Amino acid sequence: MPTDIAVLRQKIHGMSADHYAETLRTRLAEHPTLADTTVSLASTPAEERELLQEATVATGFNIDADLLDETDLDLFACVFAGTGHLPIDALAAHDVAVTNASGVHAPNISEHVLGAMLSFARGFPTGWRQKRERRWRSYPTTELTGSTVTVIGLGAIGQAVVDKLDAFDVHTVGVRYTPEKESPTDEVVGFDDPAGIHDALARSEYVAVAAPLTDATEGLLDADAFKTMRPDSVLINVGRGPIVDTDALVSALQSNAIRGAALDVTDPEPLPQDHELWNFDDVLITPHNAGHTPQYWERLTDILVENLETADETGAFENLQNQVI
Repeated sequence: MPTDIAVLRQKIHGMSADHYAETLRTRLAEHPTLADTTVSLASTPAEERELLQEATVATGFNIDADLLDETDLDLFACVFAGTGHLPIDALAAHDVAVTNASGVHAPNISEHVLGAMLSFARGFPTGWRQKRERRWRSYPTTELTGSTVTVIGLGAIGQAVVDKLDAFDVHTVGVRYTPEKESPTDEVVGFDDPAGIHDALARSEYVAVAAPLTDATEGLLDADAFKTMRPDSVLINVGRGPIVDTDALVSALQSNAIRGAALDVTDPEPLPQDHELWNFDDVLITPHNAGHTPQYWERLTDILVENLETADETGAFENLQNQVI
């Protein structure tokens, strides 16, 4: 079932969609039944409108709901994991299937989390500071091995974190919406179990947040949570900034209630230059950068090609990987 694909205007982490389009072309050209599929890249709004009138599949950050009346799309493949910004109702009304990029970031973001843990355990920030000062002086460190780690959110990223921690013989506690499901962690508690969450926080040297922002997660790590956490614990947030109460975090750091934090997301974001969090030596701040990977377009291609194979075999854009509607 040959399918014309419109790659809409987009960049991710400074990488042009040219590479995405070329990767799709190369992969499809090698496919036994999809080799005739054409892939076109839009460079201007006018080109997007023209391509959307021809294509049955479009892929990008977003799509203008007003253009859907002019299209005959079967699938919109969103290049974000989140789809809350999309005109979902309009897409559904036009019988357009929608998929997301869930799982694309799992390898690199889980590496970021593990790197943050090892950085604190082995004292890398101290080493860097002493190197800048040309100071040869021993300093104490700890080990990640044998630690207890709570992972808040067991989606693709959280599960990848747990998988990587397996090599370090750590005890893991997962927090998820469905604790009754089989879990990759040694223990699991639900978001609706505050006593269980506090028990996990009280035992953990590392608390890694890899959850989306929802009513259940907003403000989850508040002043009461920091009061429960160990004084030698480290918070790592690669989820969403508002999951952590920023004022409570600043207070916890000021009073040495926790050891430190690695924040790839903040609230507010971007973090203002005069914010107190910049002043802590024991806080690593990265600008929502954990998602950066040179493999982004390749992994998106994997998802889209698999879904085109499914549609080719079944004759319908149903039961697709990462299907939202």
